[in-house]
Amino acid sequence: MSTSEAPADGSSGPPVAARRPVRREHHGDVVEDPYEWLRAKDDPEVRAHLEAENAHTRAVTAGQEGLRTAVFGEIKARTQETDLSVPSREGDWWYYGRTVEGQQYGLSCRAPVADADSWDPPAAGPDGALPGEQVLLDANVEAEGHDFFSLGAASVSPDGARLAWSSDTTGDERYTLRVRDLASGEDLPDEVPGAFYGATWSADSAVVHYTVVDDAWRPHEVRRHRVGTPASEDDVLFREDDERFWVGVGRTRSRRYLVVESAAKTTSETHVLDTLDPGAGLRVVAPRRPGVEYDVEHVALPQPDGSVRDRFLVLHNDGGAEDFQLAVVDVDDPSPERWETVLPHVPGTRLEGVAPFAGFVALAYRRDVLPRLAVAPLTPEAIGEPREVEVDEELFSVGLGGNRAFDQPLLRLVRTSFVTPPRVLDLDVATGEQVLRRETPVLGGYASEDYVQRRTWATAPDGVRVPVSVVARRDVAAAVERGEPAPAVLYGYGSYEASMDPSFSISRLSLLDRGVVFAVAHVRGGGEMGRHWYDDGKKLRKTNTFTDFTASAAALVEQGWTTPERTVAMGGSAGGLLMGAALNLAPEAFAGVLAQVPFVDPLTSILDPSLPLTVTEWDEWGNPLEDPEVYAYMKAYSPYENVAAVDHPAVLAMTSLNDTRVLYVEPAKWVARLREVGTGSRPVLLRTEMDAGHGGASGRYKSWEERAFEYAWVLDVLGAPAEPLPPL
Repeated sequence: MSTSEAPADGSSGPPVAARRPVRREHHGDVVEDPYEWLRAKDDPEVRAHLEAENAHTRAVTAGQEGLRTAVFGEIKARTQETDLSVPSREGDWWYYGRTVEGQQYGLSCRAPVADADSWDPPAAGPDGALPGEQVLLDANVEAEGHDFFSLGAASVSPDGARLAWSSDTTGDERYTLRVRDLASGEDLPDEVPGAFYGATWSADSAVVHYTVVDDAWRPHEVRRHRVGTPASEDDVLFREDDERFWVGVGRTRSRRYLVVESAAKTTSETHVLDTLDPGAGLRVVAPRRPGVEYDVEHVALPQPDGSVRDRFLVLHNDGGAEDFQLAVVDVDDPSPERWETVLPHVPGTRLEGVAPFAGFVALAYRRDVLPRLAVAPLTPEAIGEPREVEVDEELFSVGLGGNRAFDQPLLRLVRTSFVTPPRVLDLDVATGEQVLRRETPVLGGYASEDYVQRRTWATAPDGVRVPVSVVARRDVAAAVERGEPAPAVLYGYGSYEASMDPSFSISRLSLLDRGVVFAVAHVRGGGEMGRHWYDDGKKLRKTNTFTDFTASAAALVEQGWTTPERTVAMGGSAGGLLMGAALNLAPEAFAGVLAQVPFVDPLTSILDPSLPLTVTEWDEWGNPLEDPEVYAYMKAYSPYENVAAVDHPAVLAMTSLNDTRVLYVEPAKWVARLREVGTGSRPVLLRTEMDAGHGGASGRYKSWEERAFEYAWVLDVLGAPAEPLPPL
């Protein structure tokens, strides 16, 4: 018997949530929700229920303790705990982060530039630090006395004298902003509570710009804090009253313009403030128009007479450019009718970002599922022909690294894959030469050639081909080719146009080395195949996401990779919605489902505009409050609404009490409904982090423990060996 099948301590069974129906009525449909009372977060009975669930989960999984310890030990043994990132130069300093063995959190540091003409990063000394190191922020010190700690900002002022930094010690993503004098290392009296992520300095290093959220957890204001004054005197630079829009603030890469962007899911509007004329205030680049999205960057184009011409680069989807195109326009009159196209729309090539430098422009885009990068020279009018960065792997990810300086001659890249640890490279733009600065070390004799990664395809019920990425040990893949299926984990997300790109994971090796195949289903609702891929998996097409995933599971079986009895599905947040929907659609396709912070009660949440995020989410899911068609469609796929009396696989739901994005109540209700309605003998478990947020536990060792808990459960459900396979 698997240790998942019964509590190891002999306890009688799981907690039984009381049924206290709460009535909900919309569009003539009446629902009696028996577990909505679990939403009362501060109710002692709710807390007691969550603690009882945790105790039950500990009891059921007690037999996995040895496996958890082994997986944690493997992650730790493969990780170089005392480590240093590749320094990135800005001005007279090299900036970098480093970690120290035994410490939960990292250190943010800088060291002086010794040779002003060199862009070669310096090497660390015997103590792991750079010569002349200055520690800007030691998160271990700041986290003392807190069960949870998260940095929201760490921004050095343009004059290099101060650090604006913020922290969250509960997990609710509301940060306290502070200012540190870097000469003394002491924080100034300035303290701004309730800030959101990020902090942006003014050009004169006197003002910090930040955002705050409203009651619906929507960043809606950009405020200005003048260093040395109380937070009560901070004024509002910009306010967004449309509840569908989020606000962000930053600066162009040239540092010339302050940028305030207000964006909904499919519409955006950008305001800029010229730092050379701050008294002129913000001005709009292009007024918002429904369905039109655009981003703005400043570029200084060198002219034949030695002067520069200031222009904006505008990345946009106006005029039917579904996968976006790039335009250029003069900064003094940036209205859309003056946008001049420099990179036209190419269907199937999704332009995603542009990063101007003093001598060139980097372009980020994706084609054929994979993210790519190109570099283009500057011309007097705009940019020249882009040159794509070549990567010598079938599956890969490549993107920009820590490029801090506007005038740097090198472009910092990061590339990785399912089998290649992240590599930091500097590209000499003039020659095309790539210099490897660092490959993330994987201790214990890791060799990428011992593993294989492949692209395969599934066919959805409507005939659409769905890409699936697969990674496995070489000997396991060879056994599959001989007709010997392996245990497998199938991961999916499929929302918000987020792409699940190839990435390396040290912790994943504990699965692969026990013979598990790891696959990623690139389902609709994500962005892997361009904007149409996203549009075909949202609103009234959302079920495509779910059927793509179940089709991917079936394809892995048909192709001989695995069997249903040896497959675990895994996904988190909106990917947790996918897990719940797939469980309802095809419970026979999986031995287990791991749902991390799962969005499994979407209709209840999206019906309540007072909840965090609801109004901004209507562009993603539709508005069931006003539209009966959307209401009926969501009700038909909502995991919580559609639990059936079937023999369900084993389920582990992971959540956090202070999560503001997906409230803990959703998995708590879902687990109660699964136990009430389902007929399966396999356990349904809920684990709640009582001091964490959406990202789970903070601190690297705590996060490794959480991952070890999940992977031990997965391996147990799969019946995979407790010990790793012999080395190849």
